[in-house]
Amino acid sequence: MEPARALGRSPRPAGFVLGEKLDSIPFSGYHVLIIAVLALVGFIEGYDLVMTGSLLVLAKVPLQLSDTDIRLLAAGPTFMLCIGGFLSSAVSDHWSRKTIMLIGVIATTFCTLLVPLVQTADQLIIVRLLTGLGAGGAVSAAFPIAAELMPAQHRRTYGAIYEMALASSFTVVPFIGGLLAGNEYAFRFMALPGGLAITVVPVLIYYVLPESPRWYLRKGRPQDALDVVNRIIARSGNRVPPLTPAQLGDATVQSREQLPPYWALFASGQLRWTTVGILSGVCAGTAYFLISVLLPKALHDQGFALSASLGLTSIVYAASFFGKGFTGFLMEIIGRRWTIAYALSGSLPGLALMLLANRAGDFAGVAMTAGGLIIGFTVLSAFTATRVYLSEQFPTELRGRGHIFGESFGRLFAGGLAPFLMEPHTGSAVIFFGTIFVVVAFGAFIPLAFGRETVGQLETVTELAPGLT
Repeated sequence: MEPARALGRSPRPAGFVLGEKLDSIPFSGYHVLIIAVLALVGFIEGYDLVMTGSLLVLAKVPLQLSDTDIRLLAAGPTFMLCIGGFLSSAVSDHWSRKTIMLIGVIATTFCTLLVPLVQTADQLIIVRLLTGLGAGGAVSAAFPIAAELMPAQHRRTYGAIYEMALASSFTVVPFIGGLLAGNEYAFRFMALPGGLAITVVPVLIYYVLPESPRWYLRKGRPQDALDVVNRIIARSGNRVPPLTPAQLGDATVQSREQLPPYWALFASGQLRWTTVGILSGVCAGTAYFLISVLLPKALHDQGFALSASLGLTSIVYAASFFGKGFTGFLMEIIGRRWTIAYALSGSLPGLALMLLANRAGDFAGVAMTAGGLIIGFTVLSAFTATRVYLSEQFPTELRGRGHIFGESFGRLFAGGLAPFLMEPHTGSAVIFFGTIFVVVAFGAFIPLAFGRETVGQLETVTELAPGLT
């Protein structure tokens, strides 16, 4: 895609110069440290949120969960995740990106720490709803932060590692659940690691992560932006010259820029990219949430033993650990759009195997396991590409609001409505796996048919693009 220059703009605006300098910094140990902290955030947030699927089966007897309680636990936390995301989205370009993440991580881990103390189904539901509300900003804020700190050619590295950290948490939770199955305190023990992280993770976020220099520049604080960029250069070994005030030109005297209104996400020239970014995530997200929230219950309802159901769920996410690394490698070779198409369409054979497994007689377990490995390596690994792709759809002044809004809006269907509607039908392999098959098949070609490729400097594909100036 060729950038178009806006009339009346300098050929090299300050934001472009700053982004070019960030993209020129060689990958270093400091970038690794940033990725490690964000990946830890991803692991903890993933651990806290993915517990829902295991709670449905582990807390059912000890807390005497009714069918209504199970439906509320299946869909409620994700719905609150969307609400929390919308609230965070409204302020995320006004407040510091790091502040949004800190608030979300503290709220999520604190609520998870309360799970071992609950005594009734109502208390568990309330705690999980509050967990979802608190996590609304934290689970999405990592990608705008990383998109603005990572050099363009290394966003795939971050995306792959972050998603692999999520996959690790998704693998660990059902594995622990399987080991504890049969213990009346299983769900209480399972919650402790995620809750105790409140003592470590917020401290690392505060002291290790720098604020986005692009955000500082947009807030009319060019000196702060320069200081952050030059600090990153210094901590990366001073392998490129520092950024000077003269290179930013008028940015050193410019007043604080007025942020565009929230509705700019849907303005002419931006609406198409906002929509494509959201839909790309919705289709992959529907498969993810139906599997993470309902797969243990679906397998159990379809005749598999409880321990086998949790064990297979763990295997599925173990496969996604490797799949996400491969997706991160692939997205810089064939592009974001083709990688998303591959990840979604490549899962169709696996979903077909899982749909037909009950008809395989003695080979039912083999067919289900093979299908699970395929979907773990493909559609459950799509987020390495879909989340980076979504962040790259927005200019800096809209990126915080746009990314968090996009993920939150997508979760309303993928994580809220879809599990709520599908929970009564988990006993039918045709309905459960067939629905996932149709949604994934539809979503495989959305970015190819309607999207654009976004590999490159953020300002090139957003702020200098037609209709966004």
